[in-house]
Order: sequence, then C-alpha cells, then structure tokens
Amino acid sequence: MIITKYLQKSDWKNLVQRPTLEKQNLKSLIAEVFDNVSTNGDEALKFFSKKFDNVDIADFKVARKEIETAKSLISEDLKKAIQQAKSNIEIFHASQKESINKIETTSGVTCWRESRGIEKVGIYIPSGTAPLFSTVLMLAIPAKLAGCKEIILCSPPDEKGEINPAILYVAELCGVTEIFKVGGSQAIAAMTFGTETIPQVYKIFGPGNQFVTTAKEMATEFGIAIDMPAGPSEVLVIADEQAIPEFCAADLLSQAEHGADSQVVFISDNERVFEDTLNELKLQLQNLPRKDLAEKAIENSQFILVKTLSEAFEISNFYAPEHLILAVDNPANWTSKIVNAGSVFLGNYSCESAGDYASGTNHTLPTNSFARSYSGVSLDSFLKKITFQNITKQGIQNLGKTIEVMAEAEGLFAHKNAVTLRLNQINQNK
Repeated sequence: MIITKYLQKSDWKNLVQRPTLEKQNLKSLIAEVFDNVSTNGDEALKFFSKKFDNVDIADFKVARKEIETAKSLISEDLKKAIQQAKSNIEIFHASQKESINKIETTSGVTCWRESRGIEKVGIYIPSGTAPLFSTVLMLAIPAKLAGCKEIILCSPPDEKGEINPAILYVAELCGVTEIFKVGGSQAIAAMTFGTETIPQVYKIFGPGNQFVTTAKEMATEFGIAIDMPAGPSEVLVIADEQAIPEFCAADLLSQAEHGADSQVVFISDNERVFEDTLNELKLQLQNLPRKDLAEKAIENSQFILVKTLSEAFEISNFYAPEHLILAVDNPANWTSKIVNAGSVFLGNYSCESAGDYASGTNHTLPTNSFARSYSGVSLDSFLKKITFQNITKQGIQNLGKTIEVMAEAEGLFAHKNAVTLRLNQINQNK
C-alpha cells in the first residue's frame, strides 16, 4: 500500500491515477468484436462466448422454464432481503418523479417539460467471481418506474451455459422483459447493433471490467447512449479522532474485494486512528475469502495522513471518489464542502455496503474522477425530457419583434419571415 504523511499539494496529481490492468491492444480487440458481431450476429456471439467464456451456447435467450427453476433455488431469507431492498429502492427512485410545471415566460407564451421513458434500454450484469444481482435491482427498478417499454438484460453464463439463479429471480421480479446469456464486450456489441436474437437498444447501463467499459464507450460511436463511463470500484474514507478503525478497515476492504483494479483511499487527521486502521485492515484481510483480490487492490491504494480535515476534503474533491464515507464528528456539518463525489455516507454507521444493497440510493456511480462531471444513475437516467411551448396570437405579438430583430442580426431571414407572416396575418384580420 502507498502510505503518505502530510502530502504536498504538488503531489495531489498522483492521486487521480487509478490502477489499470495491463490489456494490450484493448481498443483494437473490442473493435474486432464489434465488427464481427455487426456482420455475423448470433454466429459471432457463439464464437466469442466460446473464446472468452469457454461455453457453447445454442440459444441465448433465457427460457421461461429456467426462470421458474431459478425461483425454487432462492432461499426464503434471500427473497425477503431482496424484497426489502426492492421496496427501499422503489421508494427513493419514485420520489424523483417530477410534476409538469407550466411557465408563462411572456404573456401568451407558455413553456413546460414532460418526461418520457426511453423505449428500449439494455442492462449489463456482470456474473464472474461475484454475480451482481443487486445491480439488477438498481437498474431495472428505475427503468420500470420510468416507463421503459423494453428492458433487455445480458449477463455471462457459467461453463454450463446457465445464469446465476439470483440474477434471473430479481430480473423477473423487477420487470425485465427479456434475458440473454451473453457477456463481455460481445454483449455490449449485440445490444448496440442487434442480432437475430438480441434486440438493439437505445441506451446501455451497467458496470463491468475494462473490456465492457471500453465496449460501452465504443457503443457511443454508433449512436447508442450509455449511463456513464464507469470503471473499477473505489471508495474514499475521511476519518477523525472519533472514527472507529475497525469500521474504517471493513469499509475499505468491502471495495478492495471487488477486484484487483479497485482502489481505496483513507485520509485522516489523527495519527492514532490512521495507524490503528492500517493494523485493523491487515488483520481483517487475513479472514477474507477474496483475500487475493483484495490484497492486489490494496497494493495500489492510498493512505494519507493530513494536518486538518479541511485539507482532507480538498484532496477528496480533487480525487472525486465514487463512494465517500465521512467517519467524522458531526458529518452533516461538512456536507457543504463536498463538491465531487458519486454517493456519500455520513457517520460511523453509514457503511457503504448499505448503499450497495438496500438503503434505497443507486449504486451505479461514476468512477475514475468522472464524479467531477457525471451523476450516478437515477430515475432521470431512464427518461428523456421533452420541451413544449404554446404561443397564442397575443404571445407572438408580444415576442415577435424580438425574434425578428435577432434572426435578422444572424442573417437568417427565413426565421424572421416565419414570424413576420404571422404578425402580418394578425394585423390584416384586425
């Protein structure tokens, strides 16, 4: 791990360097996948499923029987947990619905916006070392609330050609319309172009490894929108003297165990808490089933001792973390200092895991400093905003001269004429 005491501001630039796994010719590889899938459709998907996932797939679409079987494989305890999480996520995201607000900008000129669900959306759900059925909740629930007509889900199958039953169960529960057994960059390509089996979508959501992330970015070159450029998971913890080192270490490891390219950052203004958290992290690490992955992530992580909490918040805003935990006294007093962060957790008992699963907020968040310019997924992510305006005779008379003058100044006389003709007609009928 990288330990720094009293970091100089000139060295802050090193903080934004997220770890990356070595991938030679990544973009050219993804371009090859896209070209093959766009040309050969399902045959290309079968080829890449065998090549990358070591699985032969005859039919990509998940059958009704497979979904029913999945239901019987889920324990009642897990079903109850999923239901509570679903309820909380629905409550939070439903609260984001906006009412129509008509505004009269000038007498006789009324403007407003209305929301429409994106008709066809694609959801990518990783299912490698950790089948992220929680991400199905985070994406399918707001998609359904937004009124998306088609919700397509792609997830990689195991070597038996099966998708994790929890993913199937949650997808059915949340209203996913079709589920397909295909993963990696080939799944993103399939949703970008459409194949004989998998429909094309208008916007793609979901996390993934660097292959998936690069594929999503490439999809935008073909007119497909994406939720955000999201990469490996990350968390930043700010702790003062009242922080509980045991909790801080657990929160850091909860992100480190995602993968070797995840990153955690710990900042404290208290040397005792700083040292105790480092020691506690080493102890807890030994008992993790995913110890090897977490250890690799910790190697690229930052532990920073600062002189003041104000400096800690400056560093955090510069880093722009996906998750930010404030293990400080009276954390609400510091929220106004936060400028760049995906999701924030206040106090010793607001663990990041709560946001990952069941508090209600969305866990699909910007990483790699994109919290400087992107928001996390919300109901709005699945909506388009359409503006409307209604201009009466009185309205065009009140606004017409302004439009004519501006159009003429730009040399756009057809624009001017569209107003002049209307004004002339009104004057002739007086």
